[in-house]
Amino acid sequence: MLYKSLLRNGALLIVACLLTFTACRRNKDNTTPALTTADDKGGYASDAAQLDRNSNDVISISDAAGSTGGSNLRTTATTIGSCATVTNDTVSVPHKLTIDFGTTGCTCLDLRTRSGKIIVYYSGHYKDSASTHTITTNNYFVDGYQVIVHKTVTNNGRNTSGQYWYTVTVNDSIIIAPDSIISWNGSRTRTWYAGYSTPDRTDDVYLIGGTTTVTRANGHVFNFTISSTAPLKVALACRWIEDGTVTISSSTFTGGDRILNYGYGGGGCDDMAQVTIGTHTYNITLH
Repeated sequence: MLYKSLLRNGALLIVACLLTFTACRRNKDNTTPALTTADDKGGYASDAAQLDRNSNDVISISDAAGSTGGSNLRTTATTIGSCATVTNDTVSVPHKLTIDFGTTGCTCLDLRTRSGKIIVYYSGHYKDSASTHTITTNNYFVDGYQVIVHKTVTNNGRNTSGQYWYTVTVNDSIIIAPDSIISWNGSRTRTWYAGYSTPDRTDDVYLIGGTTTVTRANGHVFNFTISSTAPLKVALACRWIEDGTVTISSSTFTGGDRILNYGYGGGGCDDMAQVTIGTHTYNITLH
């Protein structure tokens, strides 16, 4: 159904993996300094991971709801179990898909407790040129944290290689406490690189470009820019980003921008990456 590929949005997204930084003594004199700031030692990366994980979770749930077409999401192929009731209004324009977890909270098959609603407005099938799909939340909580999502996916048709490509706007946040909110916003491009001609989701691969900005609860702001010549390569069958380069910039940094390389080690489906700060390079383990 129309949400088949929303699942991979952003898997997207960016340094949304939890990044554990350890010094990589690649220079022979072993003088590479250790990372010392809280922001560098997984701070902005952890926040981005929370935002991306919940954002992609909402997209995955929307995809499952649109695909099953039933009144309840009971199939073991989803993470939801029987927690949610799904209604799909195809009469109104735009059409409206509602996934309701109720108000008291329900522990789903992935052992995460959800309440509230995910609402999807759509104007056409996902492969229809110029169709739009907007995902929002209403009083939606995951494991006690309120997750606020607003993203719009626009189909731009096919590129010169015959692949579908999309523009995605992102404006999400997580309320950790009344005075502690992390958020991100920005714009992405998603090219359906492989798998768009088959019904099998496991062979889907996307190339992701664009920029996002993450604001931490401490007020520090970080900009994530994907290289136009080395987009992120995200395969549904792999839990990690397989390739691509991201520049991370912030006014809080010393030593200049951080360069994150997911293709370290030759790329492919592994948990290896590298971050470069100035002349120093560090190993990154993706979780």
